[in-house]
Amino acid sequence: MSNRIHLALLAGASLLSSGLQQTAANEAGFVTEPIVLYADQSAVTPVAAPVRTASAERSNMGGGLIEFLFGDGQNQGDRYRQQGAYQQQPYYQSQRSLVPQMDPQQFMRQQDMGEPARPAFDPKYEKQIVDYPGKEGPGTIVVDTPNKFLYLVQGNGKALRYGIGVGRPGFTWSGIKQISAKKEWPDWTPPPEMLVRRPDLPRHMEGGPQNPLGARAMYLGSSLYRIHGSNEPWTIGTNVSSGCIRMRNEDVIDLYGRVNVGAKVVVI
Repeated sequence: MSNRIHLALLAGASLLSSGLQQTAANEAGFVTEPIVLYADQSAVTPVAAPVRTASAERSNMGGGLIEFLFGDGQNQGDRYRQQGAYQQQPYYQSQRSLVPQMDPQQFMRQQDMGEPARPAFDPKYEKQIVDYPGKEGPGTIVVDTPNKFLYLVQGNGKALRYGIGVGRPGFTWSGIKQISAKKEWPDWTPPPEMLVRRPDLPRHMEGGPQNPLGARAMYLGSSLYRIHGSNEPWTIGTNVSSGCIRMRNEDVIDLYGRVNVGAKVVVI
């Protein structure tokens, strides 16, 4: 009997030694296995390590690698997944918060920064009936260059007043002219003097909404000056032209219908 017990103990010891050697080999293999970290979370889905269980209590495992291998995997798996999610976060996502999000309206404002600011139209330049104490007779056009107003004398001490744009410094003038011609949606041919200053201008432009002479033009005598419309209504009330008197298109159309060729024009 004692021999049998002795042989059984020797066999058990051999099996235990073989199991411990295999366990040690497994642990060594686990440690030496390379760890792969993925940069793109969307491309690679982390796979949790297989969970091995044992009947021993977790408190007796001693923690570390043995606890990871033989524990229930609940807490360790959570830590593994949290660490994996952090390591696999794409780099561009971590940097995205550093890029300020621009408001669409702010973006549009920046896109328009290349254009000069366009002031709102001043209501005082709207067409209106005003008192006129001057001596010119009805049907006379009076251009008040310093104050940027054009008057069409009505008689009985009244006049229609329009806002206008006038010549830049060095291009203003004064005198008495007559309307020598009237044209609707006139063509525009810049004079040679203007082309010297602005060689980028077209040599000729057909009439239309983009034409700088606007919807109507009234030519002043034999000069190059005109009373005309404008495709830049925000310039009314400013010194902007090369000597012409410019009006908003709606105002020049109104004036055009009220005066005839031969009407007197007084520029002061």
